Amino acid sequence: MATTQTATDWQKQWFEISDAIYLNTAAHAALPRVALHAVQTSVEANKYPHHMDDAVFFEAPSRIRVSLSKMMGAKSEEIALTTGASTGVAAVAHFLKWKPGDEVITAKGEFPLQYTTWKPLEESHGVKLKIVEARERFITADDLIHALTPRTRVVSVSHVRFDDGSLLNAARVAAACHAQGSLLLLDVSQSCGVVPMDVNELGADFLVCAGYKWLLSPYGTGFFWAKSKHLDTVSPGPFYWTAQGAEDDFFKLNFVDPAPSRSAKRWDTAEAATYFNFNLAAMAASVDFVLRAGPELVFEHNRKLIDLLFQRLPKGCVPASPLDSAERGPYGCFTAATPEKTSELYQRLQKEHVVVAMRGGKIRVSPHLFNSERDIDRLINVLQR
Repeated sequence: MATTQTATDWQKQWFEISDAIYLNTAAHAALPRVALHAVQTSVEANKYPHHMDDAVFFEAPSRIRVSLSKMMGAKSEEIALTTGASTGVAAVAHFLKWKPGDEVITAKGEFPLQYTTWKPLEESHGVKLKIVEARERFITADDLIHALTPRTRVVSVSHVRFDDGSLLNAARVAAACHAQGSLLLLDVSQSCGVVPMDVNELGADFLVCAGYKWLLSPYGTGFFWAKSKHLDTVSPGPFYWTAQGAEDDFFKLNFVDPAPSRSAKRWDTAEAATYFNFNLAAMAASVDFVLRAGPELVFEHNRKLIDLLFQRLPKGCVPASPLDSAERGPYGCFTAATPEKTSELYQRLQKEHVVVAMRGGKIRVSPHLFNSERDIDRLINVLQR
């Protein structure tokens, strides 16, 4: 789906950031122009709702599902629209049928949603949360596979780690899980939209994703993907009243005795159904934009910039992400000689308006197509002072 355009061709699709060098997409995306234009259109719809045709009530969510399905090689009916990654993990925690002693595996240093979702199940359902430590520098497929036991129900981890950028070989973990009847849940918040992926090759059973990072969407957006075979095996639960089995037609909804859709739409977040929703209007435009640009282009662009960053790091700074880009996601981290020095460099970059992130004691640099080698040069110059 990606075009033959280069990264430079896409740079003008964002509003110019003239007061800073923004290298923090992994924290929060700078919305492209098309997304802001979509919000303005939605504002007009809210100002004059009588100008909108009822036939397009479900247009935004339908567009998002189709675009995401093309991006991931999925089926649109496998995708629910949520307010973030946590919503999807909570859905899985709710609809699986648990037995005391069931095990959930995650990794040490994972994004907090892994603990806030699974830890309460220890008290409520007698589930054990096992936290795996990396045997070497970064968590690997082997670490997770080695931790599997006959009691493991779910392995729940990130595709790309938020704190070091390491990229998991998800297909190997999925194969090991399925060989013994376990499930794999991947948080793809730091990979979907920037790391080329196909759900059939990943092998995961569930994907969760926040939309406000590499999908270039507003805060409060995201999606939950479930493999088709799991859609009819889940426990009954509450659902939003528009997430019915009827086709996307407002006047065919059942207002008396509604039944949930058999598709993943049953887990749509409340109010996630209409062009009146500013977030969904922006997300529909942004996800289409990401699809047109192509995750492959963004990934290759970022790979070159992070390779350049690692090559030019000044004395006393060392990469804190895998050097091999095949084992690394769309960004890179580095540290100074001590935690204190690392914090000092981070504060210096912030003062000089070079916007990066500090995660897990590491400085994280996450560019996008609007960034260039000049931005990396600027960052290096600040570090060298």
